[in-house]
Amino acid sequence: MRKYFGTDGIRRIANTELSPELVYKVAKAGAYVLSKHTDHSPTILIGRDTRISGSLIESAMTAGFLSYGANVKHLGVIPTPAVAYLTKKLNADASVVISASHNTFEFNGVKYFSNKGTKIPDDIEEEIEEIMDSGKLNDLSAVNEKIGVAENREDLIDEYVYFFRKNFEESIEKHNRDDFKVVIDTANGATYKVAEKIFKTLKINYTIINNTPDGVNINKDCGSTHLDMLRKYVVENGYDLGIAYDGDGDRCLLVDEKGNEMDGDIILAITSNYMKEKGLLKKDTIVATVMSNLGLTKYAKDSGIELKRTKVGDRYVLEEMLANGYNLGGEQSGHIIFLDYNPTGDGILTSLMMLKILLEKNTKASELEKVINIYPQVLINAKVSNDKKYDFEKDELVKKAMEDLEKEFSGNGRVLIRPSGTEPLVRVMIEGENQEYITKKAQDLADLIEKRLN
Repeated sequence: MRKYFGTDGIRRIANTELSPELVYKVAKAGAYVLSKHTDHSPTILIGRDTRISGSLIESAMTAGFLSYGANVKHLGVIPTPAVAYLTKKLNADASVVISASHNTFEFNGVKYFSNKGTKIPDDIEEEIEEIMDSGKLNDLSAVNEKIGVAENREDLIDEYVYFFRKNFEESIEKHNRDDFKVVIDTANGATYKVAEKIFKTLKINYTIINNTPDGVNINKDCGSTHLDMLRKYVVENGYDLGIAYDGDGDRCLLVDEKGNEMDGDIILAITSNYMKEKGLLKKDTIVATVMSNLGLTKYAKDSGIELKRTKVGDRYVLEEMLANGYNLGGEQSGHIIFLDYNPTGDGILTSLMMLKILLEKNTKASELEKVINIYPQVLINAKVSNDKKYDFEKDELVKKAMEDLEKEFSGNGRVLIRPSGTEPLVRVMIEGENQEYITKKAQDLADLIEKRLN
């Protein structure tokens, strides 16, 4: 069990649980583990989002890297996928994103990327933790001319802008229409500047909202976790599409012209359908997590596409893709990985792929959605003893209740139970055709789990 790292790096309240001292140790240990096989002074990129604590965490991180002897390039406020892209492009030894993604401003976090631009696997995180707690850190200090140096390279964001220009300019220019317009919600986060730069470069008719970060308004009632404002804006002003990113820019959710949410499952269905038509979907397969909607399973089956499921977390989706040569995968939350372009979820990339399809097919977003039928889904948390949260599969009564429900659904519903990685909770998720019915069944099951595992 990892002590510091969770499913997406380290994420805690800044300057208390995520103290500068802890960050310094994470940096020094990380620099050692990620570059111990190199024969040169490692180069590490650092990017961050707009949180007020970003500079504080960045300073501690920089001190740890320089103390080890690593050289640092500061990328400034920049989306997570831009850091992943630049790590690979510049042949850096590693990179770090300082962000707590979709969380509120008081949280911050540290996400490591390897020299290939991918999130580091669990075993590397465990090795970093081992070094942090081993007492070896003092032995890893550089001295004299070996101390690392830092430089500001915020100009490198232009490489990321050029990446989109190179991949999308021709197609968008060919199919663009004067009456086609989109609204972009940047969640007062890491995409607030670069998204506008990219859309302007591609000559897309856009309006941008929630792009005035003040350090504390990141994700506040906006972005991919709070779509109400965007929905209203799209409908009241007659936009063709609403685009919402999260705080660090690796997620994207959409709103169609009628104000309906288009989540990651819908985006996966639309993009895989398009890619299959074009012969671009490798092995006719998409990768999603166990949380993806039953509707995605049925869509895939009806479309002659194989659906591979992984445990929750975009890193596990990516691992499956890399291991088996697939090029499209993602999560319901809007982390979509187009591996032919970038080895991580990329909100701006996702939105441009959808724009390209919309313009090329000269249709409405609500029409594209018809390719998939999303089933109602309910999620209820059962509060249990922390030491018993993994025991639900062993409990005969809970097992029987789950099996009976699955039989009752006979393919038109689904039951998924999983323990929380960080809290004393067991999450009960049920999908089916009737919202009221599945809500009652989920509550009954959660009540049973609470009774049996406390």
